[in-house]
Amino acid sequence: MTRSTTIQNDQTHIEGRHAGKVALVMGGARGIGAGIVSRLAAEGARVTFTYASATHEADALVSHVAESGGQAAALKANSADRDQLRQVIADVTDLEGRLDIVVSNAGGGTKRRVEELTDEEIDHMIDVNIRGTLDSIRFSAPHLHPGGRIITIGSVSAEHFPDDVTSIYGMTKGAVASLVRGMSRELGPRGVTINNVQPGPVDTPANPASGPAGDTLRATIPVGRFGRVGEIASLVSHLASEDGAYINGASLDIDGGYSA
Repeated sequence: MTRSTTIQNDQTHIEGRHAGKVALVMGGARGIGAGIVSRLAAEGARVTFTYASATHEADALVSHVAESGGQAAALKANSADRDQLRQVIADVTDLEGRLDIVVSNAGGGTKRRVEELTDEEIDHMIDVNIRGTLDSIRFSAPHLHPGGRIITIGSVSAEHFPDDVTSIYGMTKGAVASLVRGMSRELGPRGVTINNVQPGPVDTPANPASGPAGDTLRATIPVGRFGRVGEIASLVSHLASEDGAYINGASLDIDGGYSA
């Protein structure tokens, strides 16, 4: 793996908060994942992230000319492929000799009424959102030592259904929240915490605030705007730090009141 810097300027960083730590972000080439990669790297972690198909975005992220010394590397891996996930974690731990932070961000789905979804679309949501998250956790957990952190990126759709096209996607995210609660009992006694971040509408290329549904959706958010990628990354960084050590098994909404 070739490392290069991927830093974004953000004056809210706590410099060196994650110095010396090794982080692995599943699904980090774009959107929220890329923000998390950049944030952890800016705070001193050595970050590896996976991507399934976004080769251009991954290359841009890892080849970005660094000016502040952060380190990141990309590995191509499909989170729906159990063998690939197992190999990624083995590669990172073999190279780095340790693993401190795991962020399971890979996910996605098709939002349509149940009778309109194909078998393939349903299987993909289950494979990536549920099984991929489970495999990321179970393959990485044996490598984590006291102080280790696992953070999943779920969705407020786990509990909030504002329309009639999110039931299956929401089911998969509800499974993630349930998994995190249960795993907190397994991992907590080892000094490892696990938490679930549940974003609401966030301004990303895949869901732009300026998109055709932007005004309608924004009207349902009490703070009157979409979330920013950096705000999600900030919460992840907090949970990964010593300041977040007493938070365990939680699913934390970060949605401007969207699901209230």
